[in-house]
Amino acid sequence: MSHVEDHDDNRRDFLYFATAGVGTVVTGAAVWPLIDQMNASADVQALSSILVPIDGVEVGTQITVKWRGKPVFIRRRDKADIDLARSIPMDVLRDKNDRNANKPDLPATDENRTLDKDGEWLVMMGVCTHLGCVPLGNKAGDFGGWFCPCHGSHYDSAGRIRKGPAPENLHIPVNKFFDDQTIQLG
Repeated sequence: MSHVEDHDDNRRDFLYFATAGVGTVVTGAAVWPLIDQMNASADVQALSSILVPIDGVEVGTQITVKWRGKPVFIRRRDKADIDLARSIPMDVLRDKNDRNANKPDLPATDENRTLDKDGEWLVMMGVCTHLGCVPLGNKAGDFGGWFCPCHGSHYDSAGRIRKGPAPENLHIPVNKFFDDQTIQLG
């Protein structure tokens, strides 16, 4: 093998590696914006978790807040609501799953659905599980909870479906007490 052939092989190898390197950089530069645009924008990330002040919520009332573009019901239940919800036997419930993002795969007892162990605070998505309408609260419906006017679903005072076309209980979002006067959603 001559010196000229050895030089051509080295040059050819260099060109292959240089071309591959430049191709990799160009491909990365072209693909990165496509991957980066899939990340959540700053406004979406800001809404992933919100703090809701609850110091003005009186016993027996509820507030509705908007989280991730959907209504969330926060009800401070009175003793009658709690007793009613806890008196319902599991065998009469249509949906026996809790639908609680905090405690998945538990039965739909009132104790599993509430934020606190005493059952005073109930936080639920305000979206009917039938077709997404917003149910009416303030002890509406046949079971002292919520009533969906769109197609007639009735929920009890723990947000469990009792009558109508809705297939599931009202869902419970990820939530917790941030402090004594604030609930964190998300």
